[in-house]
Amino acid sequence: MLWFVGLGISGAKSIPHEALEVLSKADIVYLEQFTSPIGKSDLVKIKKMTKGEFKAVKRWLVEDGNEILKKAKRKKVVLLSYGDPYIATTHIELRTRAIQEKIKTYSIHASSSLTSMIGECGLQFYKVGRIATIMSEMKSLTTPYYVIYKNIIEGNHTILLLEYNQDKDFFLDPKDALLGLIETEKGQKRNVINYSTYAIVASRIGFKDQSIISGKISSLKKLNFGKPPHTVIITGRFHFTESDALKKLGNCIDEPFDNSEKTKRISVQMMKKYVPMVRTALAEIEPQYKGQKEFQTILENARLYVQDAEKFLENGQDEVAILSIGYADGLVDALRLAKGFNPKM
Repeated sequence: MLWFVGLGISGAKSIPHEALEVLSKADIVYLEQFTSPIGKSDLVKIKKMTKGEFKAVKRWLVEDGNEILKKAKRKKVVLLSYGDPYIATTHIELRTRAIQEKIKTYSIHASSSLTSMIGECGLQFYKVGRIATIMSEMKSLTTPYYVIYKNIIEGNHTILLLEYNQDKDFFLDPKDALLGLIETEKGQKRNVINYSTYAIVASRIGFKDQSIISGKISSLKKLNFGKPPHTVIITGRFHFTESDALKKLGNCIDEPFDNSEKTKRISVQMMKKYVPMVRTALAEIEPQYKGQKEFQTILENARLYVQDAEKFLENGQDEVAILSIGYADGLVDALRLAKGFNPKM
């Protein structure tokens, strides 16, 4: 028998009441600490709640899962974790394996810092987009950068989980995460994030010393956010109730504003570049074919493709818009090559 039990977000005192009986009757309790650290005093309190064997385990043991599953086949085993047990995909995978091996599984859910944090910041949960993790290795920031980009385009908020290394007792500082994203912007150039971007740093949600500070990155980079764990939120488009709540529930260094206004879809960025370029090239090559009727249809088609591209983009048909401007560009390049012009502008 294998129980998946959530601790909640406030240490030992937030353990669900129904979990206390399960812990007291378990043969073995595994406490994983890789999703979030657990203080020593809470560790002692949790250990006292258990009557059987108690083991604080590292990530590899849960990911491997063999020991836990082997014990669960003949004993009552509990896997205890911070927050809700199924926020971590590792736990879902372990439960799936247990069921496949015909081990009975049970769940006791609890509050998660992810869901709690949204409400604590005054944000609307349905406006949260895809979540990303930021690691200390700066090469890995391209993925979270584009997660932010896609979320902002849709007006959604992005939760950024920061690296926690249990073995090294390392927490990524929110300022390093934000500055790393700004460095990534220099290479990607999608106008997603800069020093004027609005962000929220939520720290120690669920504890007495929790803090929620928001403002421009230029303001946040000057602050000390205190003890971890921290989470960063890059906001998208605020509903007025969200910005009002954020100002009341947290410390707003700067007035909340819409991050999505400055970021455009990739297709819009491409069209902004290619439409003027194709028009200029078309204007340059047209005089070379003056009086040559057999080429007028090609020139007219190129002009129509440019016009269609703009109409498609305006109607939200991004892919067709890019195809249209690509056709126009191809026709113009062919006409330029035929006259000995360099097709590259």
